[in-house]
Amino acid sequence: MDLDLWLTLVAALWGAAAGLLVPRSAYRFSVEPDEPWRDRCPEGHLITGGARGWTGLARCADGTWYGPGTPLLSLATALVCAGLALATGTRPELAVWLLLAPLGVLLAVVDFTVQRLPDVLTLPLAGAALALLGAVAVVPEHAGDWLTALFGALALGGAYFLLFLINPNGMGFGDVKLALGLGAVLGWYGWSVVFLGTFAGFLFGGLYGMGLVVVRRAGRKTSIPFGPFLIAGAYAGLLIGAYAA
Repeated sequence: MDLDLWLTLVAALWGAAAGLLVPRSAYRFSVEPDEPWRDRCPEGHLITGGARGWTGLARCADGTWYGPGTPLLSLATALVCAGLALATGTRPELAVWLLLAPLGVLLAVVDFTVQRLPDVLTLPLAGAALALLGAVAVVPEHAGDWLTALFGALALGGAYFLLFLINPNGMGFGDVKLALGLGAVLGWYGWSVVFLGTFAGFLFGGLYGMGLVVVRRAGRKTSIPFGPFLIAGAYAGLLIGAYAA
């Protein structure tokens, strides 16, 4: 089997396995800002398992499944990881993308559900991205630059912070923290990728909002979750950047 195809298959299997664990965390994190993380399933059973119940399948003690659709999220994460493998190839930064991809899927699901991007996810995403890319920067055959990743994180986070100050109703502070991690990932492949991924995120979000208005499911002032579109835009930019590197 061709090495690239083998790598893509392995990445897809990794994504499918990691995606199986997303629904439980998504269910537990999908609460309003002033509420504690959920520790019981919809049937009232205490959620147990590894790492104090955070890892494992979203399944009650009586066998009932809960949370977002497990098969769909597993498939989606598998496709995301396969796309990253196809675009990146055998370069070492692929390991970073595959580790961060399930976290991106989790953030998108939580934000879509309750319009919230928890600090316990966004800030570790930024820290992990910079730390892991720093390690990859000393490995031969990588195709990015760590300093640009760092500056990309600061620049995108700073730009979103300004947007938050100008219009707090249009840009949440969770989006600002998310931008740090996305800026680091995009910045690895250069400033053009930062701009491309950022533009794609706003484009996706704008199209979604316009679509809701057209079908009369939202008004012009209706709040929509922006994080999933920022993540989708960053993913698109990352694919193009990785493929062109």
